Amino acid sequence: MEVAVLGGGHGCYAAAAELSENGHTVRFWRRGAEEFQAVLEGRKIRVKDFKGERDIAIARPTTDLGEAIKGAEVVVIPLPATTQESLAAACAPYWEDGQVVFLPPGTFGSYIYLKAARDAGNQADVTFCETGTLPYLARKHGPAYVITSGYGKHLPTGCIPARNSAAALAKLAQVYPAIHPIEDALSGALMNAGGIIHPPLIMMNAGPLEHFERWDIHNEGTQPAIRRTTDALDAERIRIRETLGYAAPHYPLADHYAKEGDEWMYGRGAHDSLTDSGDWREHIVLTEHRYMLEDTRLGLSMLSSVGKWAGVETPLVNGFLAIASAITGRDLFAEGRTLENLGLAGLSRDQMTTLMRDGI
Repeated sequence: MEVAVLGGGHGCYAAAAELSENGHTVRFWRRGAEEFQAVLEGRKIRVKDFKGERDIAIARPTTDLGEAIKGAEVVVIPLPATTQESLAAACAPYWEDGQVVFLPPGTFGSYIYLKAARDAGNQADVTFCETGTLPYLARKHGPAYVITSGYGKHLPTGCIPARNSAAALAKLAQVYPAIHPIEDALSGALMNAGGIIHPPLIMMNAGPLEHFERWDIHNEGTQPAIRRTTDALDAERIRIRETLGYAAPHYPLADHYAKEGDEWMYGRGAHDSLTDSGDWREHIVLTEHRYMLEDTRLGLSMLSSVGKWAGVETPLVNGFLAIASAITGRDLFAEGRTLENLGLAGLSRDQMTTLMRDGI
């Protein structure tokens, strides 16, 4: 299948490599030729994972966004949500009928991409889909080298317009067999684990993060008090999903740490693989890191806003947003990805359902 992978992040390199190795013809786009030079010239990415270390050929690395998108059947954008507004506008003119765009994860970015296309006058029948996590536990170790310590096993995925879901997800499953359908794009956004796992880990580890040069929030930074807090925070997300009528499984984050019971999105033992890799023992600047500017500012603000809209109290979500705003000196809710800022807060439940089903 003709697949485009957009972006230069850890997950983008992992995706370009895995999808190429799986037999797809991959157009791999990244801004900036200088940072991309090793891939542009070598046309390969070196990968290390459970299968060993090897070079994987990349069919069409490019810095031309139109070249990457035009003619692609599936477009994968495994980038942080902080990139979505600018990249959605850049992509808007190029979308074509029948394309499927996959945002893993999305933070409701599927709606942002669709709206940007319509605002640009592009009326193509494109389906934008999002899931709850990046399909890879990955870190780049060089300009053309990525280490992947885990792969997604279950990817609950919702789409806008949801009326296209059956055809779109059948196509997407040829690229990511781990996906399974859920109701719509808002359901997909409410599966996003980033806003649940990362804000407690960075804020409840704020002291050691600012004291030590490097600290692993997933290893010594994950202690019983933090785990109990994370579970309580996740319960607020799940209450929102249940109140809106979205069906189980809700993929509670507790399953990520469990040794038995239901598998989480990465399957069994992923947390141990992550900590064993050592790749998450890192320097995190609390005022700058994506765990704050993406997962907290965008992820938690969205949960707070949707909770308010649905009539669900979210004291922990709001509390972490307040602490984060104090740490950063910014009003992260006001800056956030809220229904108010998206112009959707005035919709009724029925109107939201119609929007998710039919698109714009």
